[in-house]
Amino acid sequence: MTTTPIRGREHDLGHGLTVLRSLPAQTRRSIGPFVFFDHAGPVVMDGATGRQADVRPHPHIGLSTVSYLMSGAVRHRDNLGSDQVIHPGDINWMTAGRGIVHSERFDVPDAFAGDGLELLQSWVALPEESEESDPTFSHHARAALPEAEGGGVWMRVLAGEAFGLASPVPVHSPTFYVHTELKAGARVGLPTQYGERAAYVVHGRVRDESDGAEYGPKQLLAFSSGGAPMLRAVEDATVMLLGGEPLGPRYIWWNLVSSRRERIREAAADWQAGRFKLPANDNQEFIPLPEKPF
Repeated sequence: MTTTPIRGREHDLGHGLTVLRSLPAQTRRSIGPFVFFDHAGPVVMDGATGRQADVRPHPHIGLSTVSYLMSGAVRHRDNLGSDQVIHPGDINWMTAGRGIVHSERFDVPDAFAGDGLELLQSWVALPEESEESDPTFSHHARAALPEAEGGGVWMRVLAGEAFGLASPVPVHSPTFYVHTELKAGARVGLPTQYGERAAYVVHGRVRDESDGAEYGPKQLLAFSSGGAPMLRAVEDATVMLLGGEPLGPRYIWWNLVSSRRERIREAAADWQAGRFKLPANDNQEFIPLPEKPF
């Protein structure tokens, strides 16, 4: 078994909000169905500055967006009529299917409170037979997500099945996504029933038990298939475990994901022509189509 560390690239979203993007990477385009993985913050802003960082309405196709907070708060609105504030420990799971438009606003008092906003956002590709499904949105409060604790390890299963626990979040293919907190010296393995697996170190340091290498914050570790990856916390650590079964190559351009190039071109033309419906309660502005070519 081999471990491939992936160091993310910084992307400036504007107005003081920078994200570290670990997927897609040159060495790995995806991990199971996960085709995109961003880590924002922690960042502290005053209310007025935070509103400048709002993510205006924009479209998605062919994926599910997965939003998870370590701290802070974000308001989600979409053109299905959803209006949902997400807090730490909750999951917002939005399946775009044939097309959805949403915004992410920092208009709640606790958006940057305490340690500031820290957000993990990933995109999960849909199987080809689900790429044109009807769009849906579901919110799952942390109290509804299964948890377990023992041996210095606490975990919450955010999506899919792992460690004998099953999340209520509606996944579309074999997937797992788990938040773990490890005390110094504690060990955690990764589920062995999935073809592709990875671990993302949010905070702290861990040691890969297979080769003794140590990894620190904001590093994504991709494991080869087979074997039983095991991580030991060198110090108290927060680690996300993720993966599942691969779905085949996907094209990604801007906020659009598809197994077909022509579908992305079609969606881009629809957005530029105003054929996507904006959220009824957030329709005064939107993000224009980028000028960069597909």
